[in-house]
Amino acid sequence: MVPYWLKKNLNMENIGYMQEILRNLHLHTVCEEAFCPNISECFALKTATFLIMGRYCTRNCRFCNVVHHKPEPINFKEPDMIVQAVKYLNLKYVVITSVTRDDLPDFGSSCFVKVVEKLKPLNVKIELLIPDFQVKTECLQAVANSGAQIIGHNIETVKRLYPQARPQADYNRSLNVLKSLKHLNPDLITKSGIMVGLGETQNEVIDTMNDIAQTGCDILTIGQYLQPSKDHLPVTKFLDPSEFEHYKSIAKKIGFKYVESSVFTRSSYHAENAYNSLVPRKT
Repeated sequence: MVPYWLKKNLNMENIGYMQEILRNLHLHTVCEEAFCPNISECFALKTATFLIMGRYCTRNCRFCNVVHHKPEPINFKEPDMIVQAVKYLNLKYVVITSVTRDDLPDFGSSCFVKVVEKLKPLNVKIELLIPDFQVKTECLQAVANSGAQIIGHNIETVKRLYPQARPQADYNRSLNVLKSLKHLNPDLITKSGIMVGLGETQNEVIDTMNDIAQTGCDILTIGQYLQPSKDHLPVTKFLDPSEFEHYKSIAKKIGFKYVESSVFTRSSYHAENAYNSLVPRKT
């Protein structure tokens, strides 16, 4: 039975308004593709996390609702359409993520760079949430020095659960992505996220947080895993809100500069708050 703290109202009017804008510009969001529980809240604020390089992923993570399918050709007008959306919505902080594109020679890193280049003249803050690019240095170098303020790469779950949750990914490889980003650009703010409720133990979560912190990562997000469909991994536990506060306290002691930890926390949830906390606005 789903506990009461996981019940959230959806405002279909807010969702419909944003969907019309996004469809007119032929844009995708991870908010929709991943069935994010915060979609109504974020769309009401006219914010969204743009999903670039199509809506089909070359990987098949067992927790993710993004469709695993032969990917679409790259739409080279996509950066311009994102610019139009950012202008129309008057966004000051923009989050860009993507499907994983193992089929592309540069794994899609140049697509991230092109979007950042297009957004720079708008004087917005930019956060990228990237796949692992198979830890190719030239790909990570390109995004690390693209001009984005924050770059995130999610560890997602504890090492023991990788074979069943992320069969085409690798725990140490993902840690190396975070480590490489800091090495390539020490001034870059880095970010990662994990889900709980997949069968991990508390000690495994703490070990994972320590592993992420050792990469130099600045921001950590922790949220409840929710099963998108019966074909995905089941939820083994719905954590109480107090447990998320406990993990937040531990993460702060470990050394993360900013921690977002709650039932509904997702990678880009309250993303601008994290940035403003680390880089206060000039008065």
